[in-house]
Amino acid sequence: MSGSKTNGTVQLNEGSTNTELPMVEGTLGPKVIDIRKLYAQTGHFTYDPGFTSTASCDSAITYIDGDEGILMHRGYKIEELAAQSDFMEVCYLLLKGELPTSEEKAKFTKDITYHTMLHEQLIQFFRGFRRDAHPMAIMVGVVGALSAFYHDSTDIADPHQRMIASYRLIAKMPTIAAMAYKYSVGQPFIYPNNELSYAENFLHMTFSVPAETYKISPTLARAMDRIFILHADHEQNASTSTVRLAGSSGANPFACIAAGIACLWGPAHGGANEAVLTMLEEIGSVERVPEFIKKAKDKNDPFRLMGFGHRVYKNYDPRAKVMQQTCYEVLDELGIKDEPMLKLAMELERIALEDEYFIEKKLFPNVDFYSGIILKAMGFPTSMFTVLFALARTVGWVAQWNEMMEDPGQKIGRPRQLYTGKAQRPFVPLVKRK
Repeated sequence: MSGSKTNGTVQLNEGSTNTELPMVEGTLGPKVIDIRKLYAQTGHFTYDPGFTSTASCDSAITYIDGDEGILMHRGYKIEELAAQSDFMEVCYLLLKGELPTSEEKAKFTKDITYHTMLHEQLIQFFRGFRRDAHPMAIMVGVVGALSAFYHDSTDIADPHQRMIASYRLIAKMPTIAAMAYKYSVGQPFIYPNNELSYAENFLHMTFSVPAETYKISPTLARAMDRIFILHADHEQNASTSTVRLAGSSGANPFACIAAGIACLWGPAHGGANEAVLTMLEEIGSVERVPEFIKKAKDKNDPFRLMGFGHRVYKNYDPRAKVMQQTCYEVLDELGIKDEPMLKLAMELERIALEDEYFIEKKLFPNVDFYSGIILKAMGFPTSMFTVLFALARTVGWVAQWNEMMEDPGQKIGRPRQLYTGKAQRPFVPLVKRK
C-alpha cells in the first residue's frame, strides 16, 4: 500500500489457533486491518454488506471525515477550492496531484478546450434514441460508444493513451450532456466555442439557439463552475467503486466511465437533488410546511425530508455552505426569490437551522438541497440533474481510474459471499419429479 505504514497487529483467536493481522495506518483517518491473507490463514472471509466497513483500495486523491464535516482533495479543503479555484484548476489537481502553475494551467485548459468537439458520426448515434429517452440513458450509451470512435486512446497499458482518454472524457462530457438535453427538447445541437471557459461553454451549448445571441451571465457561469467543483470527487462511493471494479478487469476507460454513469443513475446515489424538488412539489406551499415537519419527526411516518442530513457527513456537509451562498447569488441574479417553490425551500431551510430536533439529529441542509434549487432556477429540467452530476464527477472517476491503473498491486475485483442457498442434493429426472 503506497503511502501507508504497518502499525501494530490484531489478534484473531479461534479455539487454540491465534492469527495475527497487521494494522495499516494512512495519512489521516482510522487504521485498517489488513485481511488480505485472512482466508489463506484461517479459511474464513469477512461479511460486510455494502462494503461500508471495508477499504477496497488505498488512494491519495480525496479524504472525507464525516464526523467532522471535512472534505479534502489532495490535502486542500473543498471550501477553499470552491472559493479560490475554478473547475479546470481542480481537475488538474485531481489528475496530477498538485495545483498547477499559471503556465501549467494555461496548457491544461487549452488541451481540454481543444478536445471538446465530438466525432461528427456520433450525431447519428444520438438520433437513434427515442425523443423521450431519459438524458442519462443517452449519456450511458454515447459515453460507452466513444471507444468505437477513439481507438487511439483505449490501450490502458500506455500512459500516454490513458492521459489522452482522460482529457477527452473531461472535455467531451459537457458536449455530450448538452446534446442529450438539446435532443430531448427538439432543438439543434450547438457546437463548442473555444473562446469560452468550461462552465460558460456548457451553458452556451445547453441554452443558446442559432436564432439569437446567447448572453452568458458571469454569476450563473460561476455558479455552474462551483457546482462542478463541489461534485468533482467524493472518495469511494458507489459509482467510483463501479468505475474501479470495471477498470480492474482491464476494460477501456470509456466503458468504465459509462459504468460509473449507469451506477450514478440510481436514485439512491445521483438522484438526491431531483428528490428534493419532488418533495417540494409534494409539500406544495409554505402553509403546509408545519404539517410535513411534523411528519418528518414522526418515526412511524414513512415521509422523509430530502436534502437534509447525509449518509457520510454526520455534521454539516462542508459543500453545503458554499452551495447556500451560490444559491442566494443565483436567485438574486435571476430575480426570482418570490417563486413559490423557492420560498418553500427557504422556509424549510430556516426551520432546519433553528429547530432543536433538526439540530440535535444534525439534519442540516446538504449540497443536494441547494443544488436542486439552483439548477431549477437556472432552467434545467429535473431529468438533467443527474446528468450534471455525471459531468462534474467524470474528473473524479478518471482520476481514480488512473490511480488504480498505476497501482502495481491492483487486482481484478472479486468480492466473496456468504452462501445461504441449498446444500448439495441429487438431481431428480423430470419424469420422477412431483
